[in-house]
Amino acid sequence: MISCRISFVLALLSVTILPSALSLSSVRISHRTTSHRLTPSQSISAKPFHSSRQQTSSRSTSTSTSLPAVEGDFDPNAIQNSKDAIQSGSLRAKLRALYKFTRPHTIRGTILASIAGTTRALIDTPGAIANAQWGALLPRAVIGMVALLLGNAFIVGINQIFDKEIDVINKPFLPVASGEMSEKVAWVAVVFSGIVGPLIVYNYFPIFLFKLYMLGWTLGGIYSVPPIQTKRNALAAGLTIATVRGFLLNFGIYYAVKDAIGAPFAWSPKVAFIARFMTAFATVIAVTKDLPDVEGDRKFNISTFATKIGVPKIAKGASFCLFLNYMHAILTGVLSKAGTFNLIPMVGGHAVLATILLARFRELEPEKLTSIKTYYKHIWDLFYLEYVLYTLI
Repeated sequence: MISCRISFVLALLSVTILPSALSLSSVRISHRTTSHRLTPSQSISAKPFHSSRQQTSSRSTSTSTSLPAVEGDFDPNAIQNSKDAIQSGSLRAKLRALYKFTRPHTIRGTILASIAGTTRALIDTPGAIANAQWGALLPRAVIGMVALLLGNAFIVGINQIFDKEIDVINKPFLPVASGEMSEKVAWVAVVFSGIVGPLIVYNYFPIFLFKLYMLGWTLGGIYSVPPIQTKRNALAAGLTIATVRGFLLNFGIYYAVKDAIGAPFAWSPKVAFIARFMTAFATVIAVTKDLPDVEGDRKFNISTFATKIGVPKIAKGASFCLFLNYMHAILTGVLSKAGTFNLIPMVGGHAVLATILLARFRELEPEKLTSIKTYYKHIWDLFYLEYVLYTLI
């Protein structure tokens, strides 16, 4: 049992830390040539970011990095190189654009949720690991993860199609906004994901899970698609993301695994905790994701907390709420009945992550776009690491 849990943790860490480290190192290299400190006239509360991006593009020289643009990084040379490769028929460049289209940081979250939820369900069911029919269980798990990834691609893909004009300002590194992917190709990817994902769930999983999947599918769709477009309302947008990524994803995976091994579903303290914790965490992500996007959101009348209240105050408020979420986790571990949780990861682990959060917040410089983006990436890193603790608590 111990060796099994260690192997799961190592798998989670490999998915969590290595991609983030590589991504951040690439960002640092690119920033040497494509980023600069915003002057007071270019701060978030005053002038928009787009002008600085245009200046950066016009001043790109032969000393610019040839590394490909990564998630969240705007490297005009790398994007142009990618577009040229796609036009010349490079399959590798097309696949990379498709990968960027799926928003890799959200894919990591979905994969980690699948691994952690499966691990948790097996650990919570006595004899499940020893007696599991792995020949049937593993293919079913893979099929389920594919369905989740297709649902993820559908939601983030349709958002990029309908937000193209906004993304040209806020997220010019995205493939539809940058021109690396045409709207026609984007629609093909979205329609394929939006049809095949539900078909998989309908044919291989209980009808209850299909209904949950379609609820998330619908909420994710109306987040971006007019006339409802819940993203235009700060509260509705936050509730949508919190419901889909916080509750439905984690509850649905646990329920699916219990069904696959023939065990009845029951709300264990650990599952109830992760559902609460991740719903609150996803709400923080829903708020902080808008911090770098105030220019485009204001131009297109998108109401977010960042545009209404300002980046510095929202960064402080969101960080405080996330810190309270960690305190809630620690108190849950301390006050629960003895033996309910493993106290070292439940109390000590969350105390460590809360300390990391405070350290990252102290490094944040709200007037710098690069600092805001880095801080947002750190929030996602903490989100990933929570799934490591979930397998241990």
